Amino acid sequence: MILGIEHTAISVPDLDRALAFYCDILGFELEWRAGWPKGSPRLDELVGAQNSSSKVAMVKLGDTRIEIFEFESPAVRAQDPDRPVFDHGITHIGLLVSGVEAEYERLAAAGVRFNAPPADVGGGSVCAYGRDPFGNFLEIREQR
Repeated sequence: MILGIEHTAISVPDLDRALAFYCDILGFELEWRAGWPKGSPRLDELVGAQNSSSKVAMVKLGDTRIEIFEFESPAVRAQDPDRPVFDHGITHIGLLVSGVEAEYERLAAAGVRFNAPPADVGGGSVCAYGRDPFGNFLEIREQR
């Protein structure tokens, strides 16, 4: 029986830069930081890669957790930082906010690239889509 989503995870090219964004800009707190060296057969099997190595951190905000990986090995294919939201795969991480317009302004001033300003999408929901420093989409949404 599935109880719910415990966390989501993303892979980034620079863990320290990701932590600066998710903690300093978005307000998550670092829960833990770890990693593994090459030559860990159990972890290679788990992630489905030979000779894998990674740095990893878990960040938390309320009951929400995001696990952030920086794979050092094997060679990583670069993500298109302008990948459209409609391509297959995880489309975005949704963040519930209060004062969506002010949060939009604050994040835009911090360098978050948004597609457009917040829009009323019906049902009392106002949202905007932006990107983290690596091109991963974030949705900020206020339920009114």
